Amino acid sequence: MAQTPSTPASASSTTTKSQLQAMDGMTAAAQAAYALSDAAFIYPITPASRMAETVERWACDGRLNFFGSPVEVKEMQSEKGVAGALHGALAGGALTSTFTASQGLMLMIPNLYKLSGELLPGVLHVTCRSLSAHALSIFGDHQDIMAIRATGLAMLASATVQECMDLSWVAHLSAIDGSVPFVHFFDGFRTSDAIETIETVDPEAMKPLVDWDKVRAFRQRCLEPERPQVRGTAQNSDIYFQNREAANPYYDKLPALVQANMDKLAKVTGRQYHLFDYAGAPDATHVIVTMASSAQVVAQTVAQLQHEGHKVGVVAVRLYRPFSGAHLMEALPQTVECVSALDRTKEPGSLGEPLFEDVALAVLSSGRAIKVFGGRYGLSSKDFTPAQVKAVFDNMDSSSPKERFSVGITDDVTYLSLPVGEPFQVGKAPKSQAVFYGFGSDGTVGASKQAARILSREQGTYVQEYSWFDSKKSGGLTICYLRLDDAPIQAPYLIDNADYVACHKSIYVRRGYPMASRLKEGGTFVINAPWTTSQDWERQVPAELRQALAKKHAKLYAVDATSLAEKCGLGGKINLIMECVYLKLSGLMDYDRFLDALKKDIAQVYAAKGSKVVNADIQAVQQALDSLVAIDYPASWATDTQGPLTQAQEQADCIQSAYVKDVFWPMEELKGDDLPISALTPDGFTPLGTTALEKRTVAVNVPLWDADKCVQCTQCSFVCPHAAIRPFVATDQELSGAPAGFDTKPARHPDLKGLNFRIQVFPEDCVGCGSCVYRCPGHALSLQPLETQLETQKEALEFCQGSISLKTDLMPTTSVVGTQLQPPLLQFSSCCAGCGETPHVKLLTQIFGDRLIMANATGCSSIWGAYMPAIPYATNAAGHGPAWGNSLFEDNGEYGYGIAKGVKIRRDHLAQCVNSALSQKAFDPETRDLMSTWLSSKDDPDAAYSLGVAIAEKLEPYADGPHPSAASGAAQGLDERSLAAEVLDYKEMFGKKSVWAVGGDGWAYDIGYGGLDEVVASGENINVLVLDTEGYSNTGGEMSKATQLGAVTGFTYNGKRTPKKDLGLMLTQYGYVYVAHVSFGADMNQLIQALHEADSYDGPSVVIALCPCISWQIEGGMSSVTGIMREATQTGYWPLWRFDPRKSAQGDDPLTVDSPTPSKPLKPFLAKMRRYESLADREPQLSGRLQSELAKDSDAVYRRLSGLVDMCGSQEKGDEQ
Repeated sequence: MAQTPSTPASASSTTTKSQLQAMDGMTAAAQAAYALSDAAFIYPITPASRMAETVERWACDGRLNFFGSPVEVKEMQSEKGVAGALHGALAGGALTSTFTASQGLMLMIPNLYKLSGELLPGVLHVTCRSLSAHALSIFGDHQDIMAIRATGLAMLASATVQECMDLSWVAHLSAIDGSVPFVHFFDGFRTSDAIETIETVDPEAMKPLVDWDKVRAFRQRCLEPERPQVRGTAQNSDIYFQNREAANPYYDKLPALVQANMDKLAKVTGRQYHLFDYAGAPDATHVIVTMASSAQVVAQTVAQLQHEGHKVGVVAVRLYRPFSGAHLMEALPQTVECVSALDRTKEPGSLGEPLFEDVALAVLSSGRAIKVFGGRYGLSSKDFTPAQVKAVFDNMDSSSPKERFSVGITDDVTYLSLPVGEPFQVGKAPKSQAVFYGFGSDGTVGASKQAARILSREQGTYVQEYSWFDSKKSGGLTICYLRLDDAPIQAPYLIDNADYVACHKSIYVRRGYPMASRLKEGGTFVINAPWTTSQDWERQVPAELRQALAKKHAKLYAVDATSLAEKCGLGGKINLIMECVYLKLSGLMDYDRFLDALKKDIAQVYAAKGSKVVNADIQAVQQALDSLVAIDYPASWATDTQGPLTQAQEQADCIQSAYVKDVFWPMEELKGDDLPISALTPDGFTPLGTTALEKRTVAVNVPLWDADKCVQCTQCSFVCPHAAIRPFVATDQELSGAPAGFDTKPARHPDLKGLNFRIQVFPEDCVGCGSCVYRCPGHALSLQPLETQLETQKEALEFCQGSISLKTDLMPTTSVVGTQLQPPLLQFSSCCAGCGETPHVKLLTQIFGDRLIMANATGCSSIWGAYMPAIPYATNAAGHGPAWGNSLFEDNGEYGYGIAKGVKIRRDHLAQCVNSALSQKAFDPETRDLMSTWLSSKDDPDAAYSLGVAIAEKLEPYADGPHPSAASGAAQGLDERSLAAEVLDYKEMFGKKSVWAVGGDGWAYDIGYGGLDEVVASGENINVLVLDTEGYSNTGGEMSKATQLGAVTGFTYNGKRTPKKDLGLMLTQYGYVYVAHVSFGADMNQLIQALHEADSYDGPSVVIALCPCISWQIEGGMSSVTGIMREATQTGYWPLWRFDPRKSAQGDDPLTVDSPTPSKPLKPFLAKMRRYESLADREPQLSGRLQSELAKDSDAVYRRLSGLVDMCGSQEKGDEQ
């Protein structure tokens, strides 16, 4: 077999001893970054964050770099800040690195030009990721990296985890040697997160490769008063051009210099790389040029095609910038007739994508007669397979080839896509392949990675582990792909012929997931469910799945891991149990030996969570096989058509929109890859309310309502993150025909007199977090197993929704009950169970929903709020609901401000039209009276809307033609028809809109703070809701400036050393900004009052809400969120207050402190969260000191607030005197 470009030939010289170790691409790349950096400036972004966390952890552990010190690691407020600090540190003489991707890299672009312009040897490690365009995507392609190719940074690509280890050294060494900044890039997730068995590089063996004279020369060039210089001058047109060209020699030398460092690396490791590595037939006629992980796929396919007699080859691009056309042409065999350059990016409007253009120019410059085609593939981590590679070669061999094409999709609009045939088998299948369908937060991903590491470490097995997960928060779908073999595995694409497939969530069999399609003939299929007989399977599993399994003669097993995990006190963490089942059934390792290794891992990995967790884990693995049952099934399953339906099949007869039928259900069944272009809107706009169709049915337990104990407070509905429990009030007549057991009780609220009250659970939409049960003051709710409740609760819910009308006009939305009688227009989102964010946004929709416009910062709230295909924002009976938009992470304040300006401009224009009509006495007197009344009351939301409806009705006849009455009194010659039509064009602006910019603390405190400050300083009427989770929840819980003193997060392994930024008090300094500090767990009514006040205030309003997060690791889990919130206020950790500038004008104190003097000690409260206790376990003295400082700070904040109230009150009295 020909040498593949992703497994370089061994160098002939002596190599140093290395170890085989399973690790991911980010850990591999971090080795060189740590060794050759004095400093690292970081900011969290998916998927690059773990590189930064790894470097920070090593620094905290005291690991030394090549310069004899731990790396100085500092998290900045944004990637813009990172780039500036990177530039500054390099200017100050410190070798510096950073780690980023996607939008983060975009924010660095201005500084990248500075780095290259000043010839500073910084290094960026980039996990390539899609850019936000029509939509955001966390997955990988080359859009980000291609956007910086003009900055002057040298660009070095890695295709595998092994290359991440090797070429990261080449990047750092070459940056130092060449005085040119480098970006070392590799595919996000596909390479960054994949675990592979690699040969490690001993850092000590690399030390001799460093040119220490060049390091000293770099440090000598730094800004230093003893060698003063000026850099960054302003130049005129006379010399700028020449000076820009002066750096040419540095770039001219760089290809040879990089190759020299590749050669040096080969002498140490035995792995030889080149700027362009060719693999394939020496007399190839057709060659693909590509880079990063796709090079492996092409190489494997080329080897198979070459074995079949085809003259094909592949060139893997290593050094992309500077692009050496001469080296590329040297790599291409002289026999080549046609080249296809594959780009994992899209540049709308260009003649071709970047790599294609580079290859085409190189070929043209060489004078060789080679046809060059260009194709796009794999955007947003779309799987790139050998079958697609074969399609590209087939296209080159076609009599009518497509010179510009896409592959891997169906383009039925512009018809650029290549037809892809059946799966193309390349080489010998690995020894074992497994696929695990997991449930986000059940630990499946961790178990898959742990199994890979154990097998690699204990057996010397080569592993490849790749985990895919949807963008839902915890509770989404995860799919793990695990390959094992006795030789290195080179297959960066998904498994479609697995020996073992496991379904870790029983509801997945009803989702229509194509799990059996990934199983090979005679393979093993395991499900986590208490279905121990074939009869159980026939009752629970759709016929389609049973047919597929039977036709493949699959070996079937069931294990009730969920019950065992609960019994052992692990909640929903079934990972270790399912890992044991996998190792037992796969036979890959002696099971007793595996258990010993697993127990050692448990003791090490989970030690930080305490002995209770460790003991529970060990108990679970010891009993893991107790409920494992083999299922004997009849041969008749292969033709059986009877059984339960999939969720899509159940709703097939319902009236469905084109979106639901053609997009929603295919995506829900994991068939989105098959959707043609024509099924999607070019702008990415999406309809609302589709989460109501999902019926995820993921809860283990759901609440059961006891009417006798209920006090009708509706707090259960208020705190529910998913809007899955709600009050209904019914007339006696509406209760006619209620199903058996449909309990109600007389409504006790005076406004609901004569009605009947019920709390109803949405059992298929509930996730079983237990927040409602915890909060219920009357203990009227209890968690019961879903299987005992599902059918009766579904029947009751169907009756509620079909027979009981919504009573939205009985109570104002100024009380808890009043808000909860409004339909939540945020429902069944993909937020975490027990989420502290969604109740606030849900409340926004219940108070302002039919007139709400939201600008949402990228973050948790944008992901659970707008994850395709299921959108949780919904409409009311009139079809009105929240209008929601997302721009970026960093600009949400400005985005919201722009929306507010746009609304104001349109509404002002409407007011001008109305004024014009009144001044000209247009229309009839009754219409003019309505218009006049609207002008005087247009800031009253209810009045403005109802008046607008009446005015529009009056104007419709005018717009349709001459008004039937000639008594309008209008001026002669006035075109009433045109005027009416113009007013009606703007009729949506009669009602007052409520514009809110919503986002997390990472946005408001850090990356978007400058924009937020500008927006509130403008005085514009815009509202802001800050969802303060005290960290970057969306990227894994890293530190923000909202993180409190002493907390352990990503980037603060040894505890945060500075207090939380007091954003609220800072904003009060403007004097004209409404500010509120709220917590629904402490005081729901104060939150409701604050939202109403913010909306009614004619100026900027900021409401800052405490939002506990799963990353806090709360004792008792997320069910106790409201208890933590209440205690946060009782201890002074989170005081409640409101600052209303309108009160100053009335002679009153603008500041109102709504929470009493702190009455509970702080330390017991902190002990309920592992983010504080983990440091106490490791460093008790440090933790004690930090917690004491936090207690003092919390007391000082409350005293400061109380002092401000007293001071303001005294000031007001003084003014009166």
